[in-house]
Amino acid sequence: MDKRDRLIFSTLFFAIFATVTGVGIVVPLLPVYAHDLGASGLYIGLIFGAFSLSRTFFLPYFGMLSDRKGRKIFIIPGLLAYTLISFTFLFSNSVQALIVIRFIQGIASAMLMPVIQAYVGDITPEGKEGWTMGLFNMSLFFGLSIGPVLGGIINDMFSLNAAFIAMGLLSFISFLLAQFLLPPTQSEKVVRRGKAPEVWRLLLKDRDIAGLFIFRFVYTACIGIIWGFLPVLADLELSLSSSLIGTLVMLGILVSGMIHLPMGYLADRLNKKMMVFIGGLIAGYAVLSFFWSSHFWDMVSASIIFGIGGGIAMPALMAMAVIKGNRIGAMGSVMAFLTVGHSLGMLAGSLLAGLMMDMVRLRYAFPMGAFLMILGTCIFLMCTGTNKDSSFDTKQNVPATKYP
Repeated sequence: MDKRDRLIFSTLFFAIFATVTGVGIVVPLLPVYAHDLGASGLYIGLIFGAFSLSRTFFLPYFGMLSDRKGRKIFIIPGLLAYTLISFTFLFSNSVQALIVIRFIQGIASAMLMPVIQAYVGDITPEGKEGWTMGLFNMSLFFGLSIGPVLGGIINDMFSLNAAFIAMGLLSFISFLLAQFLLPPTQSEKVVRRGKAPEVWRLLLKDRDIAGLFIFRFVYTACIGIIWGFLPVLADLELSLSSSLIGTLVMLGILVSGMIHLPMGYLADRLNKKMMVFIGGLIAGYAVLSFFWSSHFWDMVSASIIFGIGGGIAMPALMAMAVIKGNRIGAMGSVMAFLTVGHSLGMLAGSLLAGLMMDMVRLRYAFPMGAFLMILGTCIFLMCTGTNKDSSFDTKQNVPATKYP
């Protein structure tokens, strides 16, 4: 990257880190807060699922538009909207209000995540896709790992409202960074290229993209189960404090973030498909391990193993997405398509686990998640492994480049 692209990368890195940290602050608190308001398992699932539902509907729209009109014009209003929405949590006093707020927050998120990832993909040098996306994703994972711990500490020391205020302030910092440090939209690569992107109906027919989508879906479904219902399980059966619950949620994300960079380095040199496959199997075993957990340290081990699986798989998966986006000239649409898989997975995981909690027993949500993870991982390999046009796992995409 040249100096200009490094500034863009750094700005996006710190902006998304601050935003995601703010979101992570309330992740371990919302399920318990909703349960205290009288929410059933299904309603807890809806609180998490509403975010994913609205984001799913708007992701294709914003992803496609960003391929035509540029990235910054969506990033700035998205970050501002996130800031304003964060403060509305202060006035929520019912389960229904939480569902509505999360629904609106999902719309703002649709303007951010795929567009920011597409922007990073635009400035990624060829042959360094795994390294660059692994480095960038550290902002996501470190933000989400620090956030739950901060949220637990803030809630224990102050109040839940203080946690909501912290989320809003961090989102505002992200807005300021992007507003003043990102270059004008007219100078962006996607605008200067002036090429019409691939339409979505063509993306839907691509086996590679289908495989990437399915893996992202099942992986995020497991995250939805863990984020939405591990706090409830730990609170009801183990009576853990908010700080310890935040630590449990944080561990998997932190471990994954710590190994993203070295795994991204390897993804540029090794078989990307097999890295995703191995990481998916490890993640599936980790989700099943929550079912066997009988005390805090069992859950700690399962969280760490889940983080290892995701840390192996996700840099390779995102490197494949960048290669595909560059190849077809539709980086925003590809990233939006994968984020749709993310949103649908979070929705499906949250709702299925909520139904399991109401109809059977909460613990049985975790074997269900493990089954989905392993099945989706196998389908991913079938889709990408049988595509004759796919070259993600070959070394022809990796020129001899030096890493910093």
